[in-house]
Amino acid sequence: MKPYTRKAFGVFILFILLIAACGGDAETEGNSTTKTLNLALWDEEVSDVIDLSIEEFEEANPNVEVNVTYTPWSDYWTRTRTSLAGGSGPDVFWINGANFYQYTSSGFIKNLEPFIEEENFDTSVYPESLLELYSYEGNLHGMPHFLDSIALFYNKRMFDEKGVDYPDETWTWDTVEEVGAQLTSEEDGVYGYVAQVKRQEGYYNLIHQAGGYVINEDKTKSGFDLPEALEAFKWMENLIDQGISPTAQQQMETEPEQIFGSERAAMIPLISVNVPAAYEMLGEDLGVAPLPAGEERASIVHGLSWVINENTEEAELAWELVKTLTNKTANKNIAESGFSIPAYEGTEGEWLESIPSVDLQVFIDSIEFGVPSPNSKNSAEWQDVEIKELQDAFLGRQTLEEAVQKMAVHMNEVLANE
Repeated sequence: MKPYTRKAFGVFILFILLIAACGGDAETEGNSTTKTLNLALWDEEVSDVIDLSIEEFEEANPNVEVNVTYTPWSDYWTRTRTSLAGGSGPDVFWINGANFYQYTSSGFIKNLEPFIEEENFDTSVYPESLLELYSYEGNLHGMPHFLDSIALFYNKRMFDEKGVDYPDETWTWDTVEEVGAQLTSEEDGVYGYVAQVKRQEGYYNLIHQAGGYVINEDKTKSGFDLPEALEAFKWMENLIDQGISPTAQQQMETEPEQIFGSERAAMIPLISVNVPAAYEMLGEDLGVAPLPAGEERASIVHGLSWVINENTEEAELAWELVKTLTNKTANKNIAESGFSIPAYEGTEGEWLESIPSVDLQVFIDSIEFGVPSPNSKNSAEWQDVEIKELQDAFLGRQTLEEAVQKMAVHMNEVLANE
């Protein structure tokens, strides 16, 4: 593995200098030319895995050097978009579902279909939900790196002390309410369940479980004004009103994950990437189970993809790098690290064994009823209004009926202009 010093870390000037060339850097050594590819992402926790893939790529391409820039999440999107809009930017970079449509529709991301067709590349090894999430106008633009799904995290000790059976695949919303009430103790400041006022791990799942949707398939209409969405929010409100769940204000003051990890809540829906942190807090008391069903089963599936800068001067090399970052070996490395669920079919074995006492198979099984994380070209615009209106409703400043109508009207306006 190459020295850790080749990484560039979050300094803006260094970031701009590093990516400005967009694959145009080249140094001549003797009769050979060394080319440079610039890679950008935001999470240093996956750095060891990235290093292994880069080492593999550079061994296969000895005249190419990969420079990596880790930029904090808070700055990543602003800096990346600014550089791409200026015609430079990294050759290969991470993207998530919320920003994918905006970047593709702006012409920042290269269509991968020509590469795929030229070599008959097999994409069937990746989950259909992620391939759908990272396709634009019917063409794949992002190669899946890893995925995550949602499950019900619970504290075994709290269940044992009350003599209550652990959650399983038979649970419904009614079961959560019934058992949550048994596990709630106002005297001890303990809640039975956290009804998260958050999108991915919270109400997006509930809306689909109620039989509704956040955005329709062709991304032209909001589902917030449908009865199913209101039903999901009313269920959350009911749990809060009964004292089974902490209030929205309490969740704003203390992160829900901390409420659960400090053993002030017995159950909470969380993302698979939260397992290591939750295990660190609860140890062998941590359990996971499928999300309880409403009218149907649903779990929001998300994950990150690698994309290629439309303006890269080294498109073929960038494609080779993307393939290396997402191949079977790379996914096995992700699995062994315990960072997240690998996207490549059949490589999840090591991840499943990363924390033996936790039934991580739950997350894999949830992909069967997975729903791609909802997004559109201007997701951020309607999501900002969405969370504001919901917070106002759960803080008592307006009714949920008023909130969902405002959310739908604004979202439909945004969608109409996309």
